Amino acid sequence: MKLDLVIRGAMVYDGLGSPGVVADVGIKDGRVAEIGKTGAAAETVDASGLSLMPGIVDLHTHYDAQVTWDPTMSPSPSLGVTTAVMGNCGFGIAPCPAERRDTMVKNLSVVEGMDLDALQAGTRWEFESFADYMQLLRDTHPYANVGVFAQHSTIRTAVMGEAASTEKAPTAGQLAQMKAEVRSALDAGAIGFASSFSPNHSGHGGLPMPSTIASDDEIRALAGVLGEKKRGVLMMATGPRATPEFMEELVAANGRPAFISTVLTMYNEAEPGRGLTYYERCAAAIGRGHEVYIQTSCQPLSFDFTLEDPYLLLTHSAFSRVAASVSGDLADIYRDPEFRRQFRADLANPRPGILFYGNWAMVEVDGKPVSAIAVERGVDPLDCFFDIALEQKLATRFVAKCFQNDDKGVAPLLKHEAGVVALSDAGAHLIFMCDAGFGLHFLRHWVRETKTFSLAEGVRKLTSDPASKYRIPGRGRIEPGAWADLLLFDPATVGLSGLVRLQDLPGGGSRMIRQPQGVKGVWVNGVKVFDGKAYVKLEKGPGQVLDQFEA
Repeated sequence: MKLDLVIRGAMVYDGLGSPGVVADVGIKDGRVAEIGKTGAAAETVDASGLSLMPGIVDLHTHYDAQVTWDPTMSPSPSLGVTTAVMGNCGFGIAPCPAERRDTMVKNLSVVEGMDLDALQAGTRWEFESFADYMQLLRDTHPYANVGVFAQHSTIRTAVMGEAASTEKAPTAGQLAQMKAEVRSALDAGAIGFASSFSPNHSGHGGLPMPSTIASDDEIRALAGVLGEKKRGVLMMATGPRATPEFMEELVAANGRPAFISTVLTMYNEAEPGRGLTYYERCAAAIGRGHEVYIQTSCQPLSFDFTLEDPYLLLTHSAFSRVAASVSGDLADIYRDPEFRRQFRADLANPRPGILFYGNWAMVEVDGKPVSAIAVERGVDPLDCFFDIALEQKLATRFVAKCFQNDDKGVAPLLKHEAGVVALSDAGAHLIFMCDAGFGLHFLRHWVRETKTFSLAEGVRKLTSDPASKYRIPGRGRIEPGAWADLLLFDPATVGLSGLVRLQDLPGGGSRMIRQPQGVKGVWVNGVKVFDGKAYVKLEKGPGQVLDQFEA
């Protein structure tokens, strides 16, 4: 048998935790065909001195709209990601009746920090149903494999219109219609059902995202479709409301695994022990036979922002004036001593689930902490923060490192049996941040620099572990018969750049990306999509739309 491709002489890590071995990997028809000594091939890559691993599996992305105009799903494949799951937190664009499109993208632009003009200019609305959206993805030929959740807020909006963000209780008919939409999505290949109770999730005009006002019984009813169909996973941005115990109740009722995403599970120096307690409660549930996992971020949760658009501060009550401002003259608010007094009070008595707790050493301007600048100026750090912004007419770019910013606090979470490495938010919050390179950060920081994980175990955490927990077959492993999703890299240099701003969105909008370091090639289903420097120009991307999952 003549192979399509052989990658020769790499140190191969199979993704299952086995020690690396020097071997050739032969690929035929998009799958791994041979490992060890291989025969002739149409193409050969000399990988001597490099390491080969399965492509990274990213469980938490928001490429739902971007993929319709950008099949490369930039920047994720360049950062080693070969499989991406979309529709997280219950936000997306399908199903969407034509008359709901404006509401849908306006909400998405706010809750996921996306450029509204880009969404309106770029999104291809060649669908209304979830099934038609999946077909659009197939016709788009993405560069990475994609899975899509049935999305609570999207479905609620499709059924209830603008009332979805104001009416807490749907009618019996509306609830029945929502359940039917979840069934239709699962039948069309949805990976599961996603929702959010997070108080941080607000939509257009300051209104809550639809799912966040839904009752517990509504979640029970919609998640119950997973049990009815006996397939799919449940993903939820839980906030303080959907506790691990509540999520365990849903797992026990439906027999399907659940995944929690919330800042309450992250290491936070203001409450350093709180996050770990969530992991222990989930571990207890797992011990009772109920799979409740936490999506764990492996890098500091950071936001690049200005006070013209202070996304991460809007959950503080003082900033309600900012959110409600229509005049556009925010400078007067930031100068107001009463506003600053109220913000100080908010920081002194923080509400659960907020993003910033008041540590000004973690807010930087050009790499320098606001706390240090305040000492130099002899002023209070909060006043210094606003004064700096006002001096530059609110154009100052701040970087806030809010959570997961202490290695000693984060390492136990990454190692915990109840966690799964995720939370890149790739495709979202592009104005402020780009965490799409979480896997390369993990390989650089947690494997090479801190040696918290061996390379074999680090690769497993990024590949077969998330694939197995989400019931994605044939991914995240290098073994005969597995799909040939591969990342070739130099372990001595692998990593990623700092934030790079591009102005390449539809309509001329800007975004933040990161660029890979030490990456020598990325293959999806045996086809090279990134050569280490640039995306390969392909007539059709090789990514598959995932619609078949394990029980």
